[in-house]
Amino acid sequence: YLITGANYEHERILHPPERRTAFETLLLTSFQDVGATIVAWVILPNHYHLLLTVETFEIISDVLQYLHGSTAYRWNKEDGLTGKRKVWYRFSDRMMRNEAHLQRAMNYIHYNPVKHNLVDDVYAWRWSSLFLYEDEKGKPWLQENWQKYKPSSKFGKGWDD
Repeated sequence: YLITGANYEHERILHPPERRTAFETLLLTSFQDVGATIVAWVILPNHYHLLLTVETFEIISDVLQYLHGSTAYRWNKEDGLTGKRKVWYRFSDRMMRNEAHLQRAMNYIHYNPVKHNLVDDVYAWRWSSLFLYEDEKGKPWLQENWQKYKPSSKFGKGWDD
């Protein structure tokens, strides 16, 4: 599944780097703790994408309900906005149809910081699984994978809105 979670009205609640780092750790460990296999991820200032496999879909909803609830409470308290701000809007899910769809989704995830004009180079954004693939498979594999499974301009249309 490709999971996308967005901050309410795309407010940049995850803008502070320390918050993105902490959320990245919490997101990954929360799913690893329930036996999910994490394929790829990216954390942006106002949303995230997570590509994973799980035993049952219900696991996703349960984990995100807890994760979104606990982070909303904590961040509102940190920002002095308890009871005044809605943090998370929703999450959406997409089941991967085949290996090509999975690879395109992974490339879409890794390219997302460039798509949103946060950086000019995918390697300049540290809140992403890109570096695990670089370490494990190397840059040539990443470049070949991008050429073979480059997402079309319509891939992900409306997901980040």
